[in-house]
Amino acid sequence: MFAAERRQLILEMVRANGAVSLRELARVVQTSEVTVRRDVRALEAEGLLDRRHGGAVLPGGFTRESGFPQKSHLATAEKTAIADLAANFVEEGEAIVVGAGTTTQELARRLARVPGLTVVTNSLLVAQALAHANRVEVVMTGGTLRGSNYALVGSGAEQSLQGLRVSRAFLSGSGLTAERGLSTSNMLSASVDRALVQAASEVVVLADHTKLGTDTMFQTVPTDVITRLVTDDPPAHDDRAHTELQALADQGVQIAVAGATGSSGGDEVPARRQQRPALPGPRRGQVPAGGAGLRAASVMGEPGAERERERARVADLRRR
Repeated sequence: MFAAERRQLILEMVRANGAVSLRELARVVQTSEVTVRRDVRALEAEGLLDRRHGGAVLPGGFTRESGFPQKSHLATAEKTAIADLAANFVEEGEAIVVGAGTTTQELARRLARVPGLTVVTNSLLVAQALAHANRVEVVMTGGTLRGSNYALVGSGAEQSLQGLRVSRAFLSGSGLTAERGLSTSNMLSASVDRALVQAASEVVVLADHTKLGTDTMFQTVPTDVITRLVTDDPPAHDDRAHTELQALADQGVQIAVAGATGSSGGDEVPARRQQRPALPGPRRGQVPAGGAGLRAASVMGEPGAERERERARVADLRRR
């Protein structure tokens, strides 16, 4: 493929998706990331796109939100690995909230095997992934359907979450920086994500390396509220992503990095081997990580009375 054809295809991909990683561009145009990086520089010089660490975005500063069909085909291996690792942070009998997104949808598919789990969500995709899980109770918020990501948003969704309390929230977004935390491109989605965060004792962010250092319009979770980030291993040349990971760790975010091939499902040992914590200090309300491994890194055991109160609040939400 000639350079002109290659660059035109790169430009069309960025225009269609809003943001595309160098890894994905190289795969589609069937060339090396070094060559793609050179093409992206040339297109940036013409003002046709902007470079971001490990990828390219539409010009203009903030990235715009891609629709579900585009997102579902981006960084699929990374999302699978992240979901495999994140599933290890969920225990039997817990009550959790799971936000909208293609990565959280992957997580939901793995949660179908966790007995006694209660999942509160505003995502039709998450609910669909758990619809036939006999041992998992799914509670959906109210709200107005947002077709681009199959999520329920608006005042109905936010009001249905009032008074709810669960152990942890699993959220994704459009961008993540140490300075602003997690962000998204849509105001309604951001507002519901903030309500989900308010319902949880801990916040776990699922974000592949292409989102690290990317800033979008509406902040959803400030950095000091994020308990843990589950991400994939950035390419060695992606200095910005590595720098962003260290900056997040310096602010107390626990970092769990999954290999691109994923972990072996519910097996905790391989997932623990893939984890590469960046030595953060303990966060508020958490047990410092120690020899007990992955599950000791967060507050997993809760008093039985508190767990019953959580489940009662979830049941009350379901009756509304």
